[in-house]
Amino acid sequence: MLKCGIVGLPLSGKSTVFNVITRAGAEVKPYAGGRTEPNRALVSVPDARFDKLTEVFKPRKETPAAIEFVDLAGLSRDASKGAGLGNSFLSFVAESEALLHVVRAFDNPSVPHPEETIDPLRDWKIVETELIYRDLGVIGNRLARLDEKAAKRKASPAENAEGELLHALQDHLMEERPLREFPLTEEQRRTLSGFAFLTLKPELVVLNLDEGQTGDVPEAVPLLSALAEKGLTAIRVYGSIEMELAQLTPEEQKEFMKDLSVEEPGRDRLIHEAYRLLGLISFFTSGEDEVRAWTLRNGDAALDAAGAIHSDLARGFIRAQVVSFDDFAANGYSMASCRDKGVLRLEGKEYPVRDGDMIEIRFNV
Repeated sequence: MLKCGIVGLPLSGKSTVFNVITRAGAEVKPYAGGRTEPNRALVSVPDARFDKLTEVFKPRKETPAAIEFVDLAGLSRDASKGAGLGNSFLSFVAESEALLHVVRAFDNPSVPHPEETIDPLRDWKIVETELIYRDLGVIGNRLARLDEKAAKRKASPAENAEGELLHALQDHLMEERPLREFPLTEEQRRTLSGFAFLTLKPELVVLNLDEGQTGDVPEAVPLLSALAEKGLTAIRVYGSIEMELAQLTPEEQKEFMKDLSVEEPGRDRLIHEAYRLLGLISFFTSGEDEVRAWTLRNGDAALDAAGAIHSDLARGFIRAQVVSFDDFAANGYSMASCRDKGVLRLEGKEYPVRDGDMIEIRFNV
């Protein structure tokens, strides 16, 4: 199961954001008593297409796509040197495929800021710096082992190439630039896959606001400018309001969001952005027994879709019968009509699956 780790300084509102996303009811207070185990929750991905398919087919079982969110303890300044929860925290971050970085923009006297003032850009840089230091430590340890081998003339050509790449990455990080900004080839990415570098992970910045900040937020402007320069996305979430919103009826929610000039609940926006951040798409299998949303990496082929369903389908793959959800909807939610109009088609194993495809695998084992 793919994981999104929620990171940020203490008291930035991470657990509030976690509760908004998961509705898990995690305790909203600083981690206490030396507890390092994070909060975890499996979350269904909101998808109107999936909802419509369940309405059309009325299956006995419904299985939406899902992502696991992990609420990590607050990352203290100098965590890379062992401060706060230190390395135990950073090891949990390494397990995540993507990061939601919560940055505090609200001012609340009853929740004192650990840095004493509200400065979103500074806070973002503190966490980014700690992640960079952690990656530098990983590179330093590996280079020490490679240098020892090279000194004994026991290093292989592959290890020498790895050392050259790691030295280049080390120089890049020393400029306080995350590894996601380093141009890597696919082969180099495969070489680095076992390192779980934190700054190589895709990142979404979540600006945590309160009810008094529905307009422009001057304090956040420097942060937003810095993120734009680095190609990162930031979304605004009214953490405390969203927690209250989840307790309202659908009609009350619509009225509340209208007052805030918000078209989509923050929860749905966060989950959709996390799904996009992980580079995921959904395809569907549907029938009276089950309607299910399956998860693939963007760019995966029909054979990968078959393997996601069951290894036997991939092993005995013949053809994939495919129709896009949009074509299915445009033809009255009728497979017969899709067939008559020629939009229900047969595809081979190399067919690149598109988000929203409805697929039936033909196979023979």
